[in-house]
Amino acid sequence: MYLDARELSDFLSDHPTVEYIDAVVIDLCGNAIGKRLPVGHAAKMVGGGTPVCGAMQLVDVRGNTADPMGHGFSDGDPDGMARPLAGSLSIVPWSGGRHAQVLCEMTRSTDLAPFWYEPRQVLKKVVDRFAGTGLRPVLALELEFYLTDIERGAGGEPIACASPLTGRRERQGQVLSLAKLDEYEPVISAIQAACKAQNIPASTVISEYGPGQFEVNLEHQSDPLRAADQAALLRRLVQATVRQQGYDATFMSKPFPGLSGNGLHIHLSLVDAEGNNVFDPASEAGESLLGQAVSGLQATLHEAMAIFAPNLNVYRRFRPDEFTPVTRDWGENNRSVAFRLPPVTDGAARRLEHRVAGAEANPYLVTAAVLAGVHHGLTQGGDPGEKHSGNAGAEVDGTLPLTMWAALEAFRTATILPDYLGADYIEMYHAVKEAEFTEFMEEISAREYRWYL
Repeated sequence: MYLDARELSDFLSDHPTVEYIDAVVIDLCGNAIGKRLPVGHAAKMVGGGTPVCGAMQLVDVRGNTADPMGHGFSDGDPDGMARPLAGSLSIVPWSGGRHAQVLCEMTRSTDLAPFWYEPRQVLKKVVDRFAGTGLRPVLALELEFYLTDIERGAGGEPIACASPLTGRRERQGQVLSLAKLDEYEPVISAIQAACKAQNIPASTVISEYGPGQFEVNLEHQSDPLRAADQAALLRRLVQATVRQQGYDATFMSKPFPGLSGNGLHIHLSLVDAEGNNVFDPASEAGESLLGQAVSGLQATLHEAMAIFAPNLNVYRRFRPDEFTPVTRDWGENNRSVAFRLPPVTDGAARRLEHRVAGAEANPYLVTAAVLAGVHHGLTQGGDPGEKHSGNAGAEVDGTLPLTMWAALEAFRTATILPDYLGADYIEMYHAVKEAEFTEFMEEISAREYRWYL
């Protein structure tokens, strides 16, 4: 589970130019934080880990602590130990070979037990619930992002990127354009090379709807924790890699008004002990199990919205007729629904696509919430209703909490998710995000002056 001396020694032997190793921790908001150690100190990480402030996984998007449940100021802000995970040590391509990185799990400094509020542990607890079902989740995450100019506008807003081929700024997207992939080939190739160097299994890259918008798909994994690891590290990789190419990248859900948003989609199937996909319509209970899984996702969607959409900006995605879910519908080969069944030529590859989350949401927490919904549906049963065959995005479902304040309240009063994420985690996450939202609202916007002064 954790990095050992042999793995570290073999890696350093293969990469003699490495001078520093970054101990990477993923916080509540999905940001990569941590510390940089001289390579001579790396051996000290093996076994016990390296000290890192324990409350850092409870900070808001700006790195501020709200002292949730007395963690931070109240308890003296103690250190935990960041323990490096086996198989995650990799070179940092954008460092010129001087840096490596290793993904870490936060544990207590006393007995080295994982923190209960670590996002990876929250997901692990949900994954463990599947042991009693005889089924195992297999999933892949895909992330959308915009390439933008390194410079910002006068108000801090992003500026559309300029083509590396023509130097002209992008004005509109060309969805699925091979010409755009060719045009941005130096950037895309750099991302793919970095993924290969860090063992992040990127597969398809496509040009998306927005100008300078792209999507990276990751390969399916039989270990949900590994799939979430890869998505969390991919964001850091993309942003660092494109900066070397003279660009910036944003996973912000709605960076440009009126343009396509960025999403984090999860493709999910379930396999039995023999490795058979139980969603396969040829299997005895394929359609029944698939329907139950969807019914659980429908039942938990409103409770989990504060995880899928963790800040005010994400809610700008939820508009009619924008291929962003605004209902609880499911359907075959239909991008207007929340839970889509992509077309497959082989029933054994049948899977469910969850299309709700914004791209900046924490991959561990999103995956945990999705799997919680699936498990709830499998164990409680339920009818997902008829599959929607038309445009499910024409009208907004008024029962969904599609504002930040409504989503936080639905999360706080959740009745299903506490059994999976833990009641304490519900309270913790709510406290952090409510404090972040409250502080955000304290600043008077330019529009308020224009409208109300």
